[in-house]
Amino acid sequence: MKTTELQDRVAELVAPVAQSAGIELVDVQFAAEHGRKVLRIFIDKPGGVTIDDCGSISSELAVALDVDDFIPGRYSLEVSSPGLDRALNKIDDFARFVGSKARVKTTLPIEERRNFRVTIKAVEGDAVCIEDSTGRIWKIDIGKIESANIIAEF
Repeated sequence: MKTTELQDRVAELVAPVAQSAGIELVDVQFAAEHGRKVLRIFIDKPGGVTIDDCGSISSELAVALDVDDFIPGRYSLEVSSPGLDRALNKIDDFARFVGSKARVKTTLPIEERRNFRVTIKAVEGDAVCIEDSTGRIWKIDIGKIESANIIAEF
């Protein structure tokens, strides 16, 4: 099973569990680190998630994963908040964080640039409007964004 297929299947299990607790599933990652497999689930809710939220989702998800048993071999399950540098994966993520600073990396260069440090200005359909430090507005289709993260400001 490809990692993306595995991530999609895990997301199908997590989403209803999280939603019933008023929690949003932000991301699912499956990686090999230091010779071990790690399944990471990132969750969030207005006001932030607590350790109890993470523990509750972890317990419920562990049972569901044991019942379906579709992940080959041993792995560690980690459930946590997305952190201050939260990844922006969906168009709704960008809409939620309009006005925030972000790092955006595109899949292919746009006018010889792939990396942008910007302010998220708006979402228009499947495109994200961002403003760079020079005041230039860029409109980038969500499908052309390789990765994006919030820049924490203090």
